[in-house]
Amino acid sequence: MQGIIVRGVGGFYFVLDAQGQTHQLRAQAKLRRARVTPMVGDRVEFTPGNEEEDGWLRAVLPRKNALTRPPVANIDVMLLVIAAAAPEPDLMMADRLLLAARECGVEAVIAVNKCDLDAEAARRVAEQYRGAGADVFAVCARTGAGVEALKKRLSGCVHAVAGQSGAGKSTLLNALYGFGLQTGDVSRKIERGRHTTRRCELIPLEGGGMALDTPGFSLLETKLRDPVTLRDDYPEFQPYKGKCRFSPCYHAAEPGCAVRAAVEAGEIDPERHARYVALLEEMKIRWRDRYG
Repeated sequence: MQGIIVRGVGGFYFVLDAQGQTHQLRAQAKLRRARVTPMVGDRVEFTPGNEEEDGWLRAVLPRKNALTRPPVANIDVMLLVIAAAAPEPDLMMADRLLLAARECGVEAVIAVNKCDLDAEAARRVAEQYRGAGADVFAVCARTGAGVEALKKRLSGCVHAVAGQSGAGKSTLLNALYGFGLQTGDVSRKIERGRHTTRRCELIPLEGGGMALDTPGFSLLETKLRDPVTLRDDYPEFQPYKGKCRFSPCYHAAEPGCAVRAAVEAGEIDPERHARYVALLEEMKIRWRDRYG
């Protein structure tokens, strides 16, 4: 039989088959020997168990993509939730998540949540990503503003919800689909979100598609790569490709850089570009030290 892993807990994998039945399975030893680690979202072959014994997960079918943070496979869309306020939006994390999605061939959609708390801050965040290759929605999970438009955009997709703790991921899923996921407030003392989701779980949706709730996190390292290729994953840079004085151009401090000229002209958001330069410098250091 075949199915999809919807969650994994303590060495057990829960697989949903085509008839909507969930099976509790253990992975066969041959998967461990082959160093194959099943992930939520994997399409698998399995032998069902019975009332007395668990079934066996026999094979993981080829993946079309896989993310490590959140750990999930075969995703159509990453829904990146950014809080307009409370907590203060971590846009560097958002940029890293967008890079991770592009590297894996996963489409990204951005939801700027909690717009009721600071409408101007929400507008500024949305403006920074106007050319980043992702649809941007301003929403308020608490009041329902903008939720229907976002739900329509995600219809039929298998989507993972990611972003910093406290951004309102679980609250937004509750608003979108009527789930009863646990939610938490932001700690007033340190202005960080409390982790209310403890594991990844893929939830089937009426009308098709699946949603995956993921734990929030505050650290994410970008995959090591040749620094000069980082620019290729910024869609807002692409209209200026080949127009710089020097080649290759990092679009950082080089004279005659068409991208920097676009930043100065207001065609590319300066804060988004500044974070790109910071990531570029980080990548240069890691690339230089990769063997040491």
